[in-house]
Amino acid sequence: MILDALLLFTGTSNGASGGITSGANTDAPTTGTQVASNIVDLGIDDGIPSSANGGGARDIGIGDNPALELLVQVATAFVGGTSLQVSLAGAPDDGSGGQGSYTTMWTSPAVVLDSLDVGAQLANITVPRVIPDQPLPRFLRLSFITVGTHTAGAVTGVIVLDRMDQIQGTGGALSGYQAGINVAN
Repeated sequence: MILDALLLFTGTSNGASGGITSGANTDAPTTGTQVASNIVDLGIDDGIPSSANGGGARDIGIGDNPALELLVQVATAFVGGTSLQVSLAGAPDDGSGGQGSYTTMWTSPAVVLDSLDVGAQLANITVPRVIPDQPLPRFLRLSFITVGTHTAGAVTGVIVLDRMDQIQGTGGALSGYQAGINVAN
């Protein structure tokens, strides 16, 4: 999996200097609803057509094979709180290069504290299509919806081409097989 800083929603490596950042690639949501540190701008720089006035959003390959994937993964185990959800929203250009009104495109199920261990995936979906009546988004952002107050924990949120979706069993082995099991070909 290759991480592209321009498609990273969390951390300081894409220019964020405050907010809920906790490291170069991670954010630490604590309580309530908090927006991730970075907003992904799909506008075309020096572009034709202009990004302003509703045009110029990059094609991020929705419907392509392979498609771009949204990955939000726990980087540091969470402590405290009850659950955590993630939502993805998109906004058009406001006509002057700024962000218009955001429309929620997808929201994850609530993941309870006991499942918020390192490596847990909160979002592992193909980047969703624009929903009916939503203007073509130039900007994408993640929000974290927390029930209770987390005193520790961090997540990485990014759009990737390829993510590791191998199922991991309770013993930590990939595919759920116990260590020492051999499968004949």
